[in-house]
Amino acid sequence: MSLNALYNEAGISRQGFHQWLGRRFEEAEELALLRPIVEQIRMDHPRMSAKVIYRLVRPTTLGRDRFIGICAEWGLLLTRERSPIRTTDSLGVTRFLNLLEGAEVTCVNQFWTSDITYYQLGEEVYYITLVLEIFSRRIIGWQLSDTLRTEHTTLPALRMALRLRRGKDLTGLVFHSDGGGQYYCKEFLKILRDKDIASSMCEHAWENPYSERVNGTVKNDYIRQWDPRSRADLVSCLDRAVKLINDQRPHSSLNYNTPLAVDEHPELFTELTVINKEKRTKREKSQHNQQIELTEH
Repeated sequence: MSLNALYNEAGISRQGFHQWLGRRFEEAEELALLRPIVEQIRMDHPRMSAKVIYRLVRPTTLGRDRFIGICAEWGLLLTRERSPIRTTDSLGVTRFLNLLEGAEVTCVNQFWTSDITYYQLGEEVYYITLVLEIFSRRIIGWQLSDTLRTEHTTLPALRMALRLRRGKDLTGLVFHSDGGGQYYCKEFLKILRDKDIASSMCEHAWENPYSERVNGTVKNDYIRQWDPRSRADLVSCLDRAVKLINDQRPHSSLNYNTPLAVDEHPELFTELTVINKEKRTKREKSQHNQQIELTEH
């Protein structure tokens, strides 16, 4: 049977069928971009209804009821448990292995990590993409956007980070992120491959602690305190926050050096690595001893 005969039997036209396919593709693409943002909103607002979240994110390809149904599939409704851990997301996209888990970070440009967070300004929602160099905790890429599209979020932030690192040795670099669609976009992955940068992904957005912490610092310790009133204010506040955090804010994990100082003079970190190992060892011993005491009683 010819395709035209199939179309006629189904009561649709060739044009109508391809328009339907196009809408399905656009919806799938938007869902991949939306999921990590909706997960973060649920974390920040544990009792916010899916109807209110829908009004916040304003998806272009989904009606309210369809959006609520998708949230149910993701395990993000108030009355549902979270979905069990899976190796693929709801769109069937295979995630990269988590190369950061269990790794010891010993040098600059060994791991970069990135995440996208949201900032609500009145009735508008904007998106902040950050790229963090884990060893020094320096923010090396950032971008404010009105949409979640890859070309407005992760691509410009990655390109900024690469410009800052121009001329540096990036051998063995791993780019770590959550499983958001912006991080497995073909154009994004092509840039990483062209630079011989490996991809790494965690299972859920909340399992990306370095990025989660810096997101909170940028938003809550700086931008929110300055109370921006417009998009232009927000851009200015983001730039200012990044500069202050990088250049002036002492970091406890860096033995109270600044990220910029450690990034430019990593030899300052040699003794710190040992100190951090000792702290971790003491904490692990304490937890082990507590477990023994509980077992004995």
